[in-house]
Amino acid sequence: MVTIAKRAREMTPFIVMEILERAEAMTREGIRIIHLEVGEPDFDTPVCIKEAVKRALAQGHTHYTHSLGDLDLREAVCEYYQNVYHVSVDPDRVLVTSGTSPAMLLLFSALLEKEDQVIVSDPHYACYPNFIHFLQGRPVFVPVYEEDGFQYRPEAIQKKITRKTKAVFINSPSNPTGNLLSENRMRAIADFSPYIVSDEIYHGLVYEGRSHSILEFTDHAFVLNGFSKLFAMTGLRLGYLIAPKPFIRPMQKIQQNFFISANSIVQRAGIAALREAGDDVARMKKIYDKRRKYMIKRLRGMNFGITREPTGAFYVFANAKHLSGDSYRLAFDILEKAHVGVTPGIDFGENGEGYLRFSYANSMENIIEGMDRLEAYLESRA
Repeated sequence: MVTIAKRAREMTPFIVMEILERAEAMTREGIRIIHLEVGEPDFDTPVCIKEAVKRALAQGHTHYTHSLGDLDLREAVCEYYQNVYHVSVDPDRVLVTSGTSPAMLLLFSALLEKEDQVIVSDPHYACYPNFIHFLQGRPVFVPVYEEDGFQYRPEAIQKKITRKTKAVFINSPSNPTGNLLSENRMRAIADFSPYIVSDEIYHGLVYEGRSHSILEFTDHAFVLNGFSKLFAMTGLRLGYLIAPKPFIRPMQKIQQNFFISANSIVQRAGIAALREAGDDVARMKKIYDKRRKYMIKRLRGMNFGITREPTGAFYVFANAKHLSGDSYRLAFDILEKAHVGVTPGIDFGENGEGYLRFSYANSMENIIEGMDRLEAYLESRA
C-alpha cells in the first residue's frame, strides 16, 4: 500500500495552471489560444540584464555565493528601497532567494509553530494558504469586497486577531485584483498587527497613485520582493526577503541546508536590473497601462462588473456573477468555446467565486482578439 504524506495529499491544485495545461493541450491539437490567464510578462528581459548574465558567466561568477546572497546585490536592494521608499535597510537584513516562493518557505519556517495563525485576505494569491498549511500554520481569512476595491478593512482584521496570530499578510498591488492598499489602511494595520508579511512583488507596476512599502510604517515586518514581474525575469528565478534582524540567522541556516544559495550568475543580473533597467521598466509600464485601459473599457462594455479600476500589477478582477455562480466551469467553458484562457475567481478563495481574473500581460493585438472572442462567446450564450 502506498501512503502519501498528509501535507502532500492536502495540497490544493493551482487552478490557473490547470487552465494553462488544458490550453497547451488544445494548442497541440492545432487550436490557437489567447492567453489572458497567466500572470507572466510577455516582454523580453531587458538587454542590460541579459548582458549582465553574459558578463557574469565570462567573469567566472559560477560558484556559490554567501548564503544570504551576493553582498553587492543586497546593497543594491537597500539602495533601491532608500531611493524609492526613503527607508533605510541594512544589507544584513536581506536574504536573496531563487524567487519569492522559497523566500516564503523560509519565512514561515522561521515564524510559525504548529497551529499559529496568519491572517490572509479573501480573495488572495492562490498559493499563500498552502505555504502556511505546509509549515503547520493556519490561515485565517478576512473577506475583502469589490466596493472597497478589495482593500482590507482594518477593523475586520482586529476582530480576527488572537493570541495565536503571528502575522497579517498583505499584498499591494494585489494578485488577483490589481488594486492597491491605501496608505491610511496600511498605517492602521501596522499599528495593531503583530508582524506584517508584505508581498511587494508587483511594486513598480503602478499606473495611478503610488504603492507604499510596509517598511515606511513599521520595521516589524517581512517584505517579499523579486525581479520576475517588474523586470520580466520570471524564468531567471530571483527574489529576496527583508526581515527583522533576529529572524535572519534562523532563515540563513535553513537556506544553507535546503538551497545553499541563489544562482550566482542571476544575482549579478539582479544588480543590473536594479541599477540599469529603469528606462526599460518605464517603457514596459507605459505599454501595460495602455493595455489596462483598453481591457477595462472592453470588459465594462460586456457588462462585467469593475467597481474600482485596478491601478497596479497586470490584472483585472471582473465580476461575472451575472453569467455564472461557478467560475471554474465558466472559465473552462470560455476556454473550450472561445479559445481564451482566463482564471476563475475561486482559485483565489471563496470570496473570489463569481469573478474572473484577466491578465493584460500579453500583446495588445492578442488582447483585442481575446476581447473580440469573449464578446462573441457572450453573444452566443445570449
